[in-house]
Amino acid sequence: MKSQASFALLSLGAAVAGALSLAAMTAPAQAAEGEKVHCYGVAKAGENDCANKAAGHSCATQSKVDYSGQDFKAMTKEACLADGGSLTAFEGTNPKKMK
Repeated sequence: MKSQASFALLSLGAAVAGALSLAAMTAPAQAAEGEKVHCYGVAKAGENDCANKAAGHSCATQSKVDYSGQDFKAMTKEACLADGGSLTAFEGTNPKKMK
């Protein structure tokens, strides 16, 4: 009888540990959905969140060109791509936004 009780406790412990591991693995994926990325080519002049040395400035709100490929706004990946932005810096201005 003692061994059956021990086995039941071990089984229950293993089930709880498995459930906790599964929850821990899915939590980072859920957090990443709302994670902000650098979205290049979507900021109007003076509305960038930060800068790139190649753009010639080092602070937010200092961009001088609308939709520069060197300046970014922080936004989710999904919002960036939906807005026609790029996840990597590029030369020139964003032709998708210059319409």
